[in-house]
Amino acid sequence: MRDPFLQAAIDEAKKGLSEGGIPIGSVLVIDGKIVGRGHNQRVQRGSAILHAEMDCLEQAGRLAPADYKKATLYSTLSPCDMCSGTALLYGIPKIVIGENQTFQGPEDYVKSRGVEVSVLQDAECITLMQDFISAAPELWFEDIGKV
Repeated sequence: MRDPFLQAAIDEAKKGLSEGGIPIGSVLVIDGKIVGRGHNQRVQRGSAILHAEMDCLEQAGRLAPADYKKATLYSTLSPCDMCSGTALLYGIPKIVIGENQTFQGPEDYVKSRGVEVSVLQDAECITLMQDFISAAPELWFEDIGKV
């Protein structure tokens, strides 16, 4: 049985793909409840920063520091430097990652800062990204800042 919060992140990733975007999704969980959800919207909104995790945190709205300290951030893909930095800034203590085979952010650094990082290597997350990267490599490289 798949973690229901990872499933919610996958649902967000599929929503992004259906909108013509990059299939990465994220949810923020506090006390067993989803308080924010998002998906990569760089394409859809012409944004420089709306990765899935950033959209998720934006959708969660302003939270108290104590709320972030008990949150878990779920992402279908290993968070990049920007998204990892935001999790560190707000003191989110746990990140659950669907997969890091197609892309790996600064997981070791995040761990060195005391964050619990769990990588699930979920087959559906891997397939979503592999298929997308094969279909739209230029868009993918733009998203991760590669030429």
